[in-house]
Amino acid sequence: MKKQLYRAAAATVLGLSLTTGIVAADSITQTGPDSTNKIHSSVKNTVKVHNDNDVSVGNLNWQDASSGNATEHHNTTGGNATSGNASNSNTTATSVSVDNTGAAGAMGGFGGSGNAAASITNTGPDSTNTVKESTTNSMTVNNDNDVDVWNVNLQGASTGNAKVSDNTTGGNATSGNASNTSSTSTTIVVKN
Repeated sequence: MKKQLYRAAAATVLGLSLTTGIVAADSITQTGPDSTNKIHSSVKNTVKVHNDNDVSVGNLNWQDASSGNATEHHNTTGGNATSGNASNSNTTATSVSVDNTGAAGAMGGFGGSGNAAASITNTGPDSTNTVKESTTNSMTVNNDNDVDVWNVNLQGASTGNAKVSDNTTGGNATSGNASNTSSTSTTIVVKN
């Protein structure tokens, strides 16, 4: 009968050693003298997160505006010659948002452990009883963020010449205005 009890205890130990994850309630009871009884529970949680964010934004604006020449030439009485205005306007808005904070949610599964309710009771004299629990949590997060934003704005504006020449009575020759306007706004938000 003593051999049968040893075999029963050994079978119990083998069955537990093959269990992974969270262990249900384990107990060993009523073993004979000089028996060896072991309950081992091991939980290992491993999470590896690699975020590789490559964001590239390029804005290129090329504008050119010009008005014609205003000329009064070879008239008895000159009138009014007017060259129009030349202008450029550019508005650029770039918003980049990279959010990797969700990776932290991977830790939500951690905290699983062995069976704290494991018990060995009613074993015979000179028995060796061992309950061992181990929980290992490992998390590795690697964030590689490459954000490249470039804005190029090239503008040219010119008005024509205003000339009054060779008239008996000269009129008015007016050249228009030349102007450039550019507005650039860049917002970058990176959350890891």
